[in-house]
Amino acid sequence: MSTSMPEAILFDLDGTLVDTAPDLAEATNALRRHHGLAPLPYGQIRGQVSNGGSALVTLAIGLESGSTEHDTARQYLLDNYEQAVAVHSRLFEPLDQWLTRWHSESRLWGIVTNKPRRYTLPLLEALALTPGALLCADDLAVKKPAPEPLWEAARRLNVAPQTCWYVGDHIRDIEAAKAAGMTAVAVGYGYISEEDDYQQWPADLWFETCQDLVDALTAFHR
Repeated sequence: MSTSMPEAILFDLDGTLVDTAPDLAEATNALRRHHGLAPLPYGQIRGQVSNGGSALVTLAIGLESGSTEHDTARQYLLDNYEQAVAVHSRLFEPLDQWLTRWHSESRLWGIVTNKPRRYTLPLLEALALTPGALLCADDLAVKKPAPEPLWEAARRLNVAPQTCWYVGDHIRDIEAAKAAGMTAVAVGYGYISEEDDYQQWPADLWFETCQDLVDALTAFHR
């Protein structure tokens, strides 16, 4: 683990690099409407986004995973999301400005996400994001919290894992980073449910706001 100048910075996608919750909330409430239910408050949905589509289905209509009804509802939610993956989604500020500068200096960065590629690629294209390495949920046989996607991202960037930072807003991100031998960076501005305390995660660094993270990253430009 190193908190000195990283060779590369890797990001989780949803809730860390890009604020995708507004579009996922729309898809979640579309499922609610499909079942004749009133929309849920945005804040209630936001806290579950990083837990994936199955968690959003359970939140929306109370169906636990493992049933045909749940799978059907999940597909309905994801189909709605796929049609509008980047209507309201934006890079977190001021991470957007920092990333533009980092990228312009040809510094290495990548994305390792548990989001399937079919939803990730249209989102990145809409936001004009071109990471040097991109690992999605369906690229390898395993996904986070397994370390292999992080190792593969480092390999594609031609850097050693121990010279990378991995930034995430879920405990599985921190577990993956630690298992990969990377500097594990936890952020508190992401999609964290009320019962979670990100400062209790076994990270190496913790940043409460996106500005705090950018301030730390900006120090490497000096």
